[in-house]
Amino acid sequence: MAFTRINIDHRIMGGLPCIAGTRIPVAMLVRMVAAGTTVETILEDYPQLEEDDVREALRFAAANIDQRVVPLDQSA
Repeated sequence: MAFTRINIDHRIMGGLPCIAGTRIPVAMLVRMVAAGTTVETILEDYPQLEEDDVREALRFAAANIDQRVVPLDQSA
């Protein structure tokens, strides 16, 4: 799957996946959505973004979580 709106460049934010043309990390957007922030609010706070940027950040995160073993806290 191609992610045309996501850029990974070691010179930008230490190589964190970011929305192309910005320094806005994918992880930050995913955390905001997970915390209940609406896409509309994100777009108000970050006017350089488009709704498709947020959607692609979520798709990117989902695709990458499928590729890794994620350790879960077993003490719960």
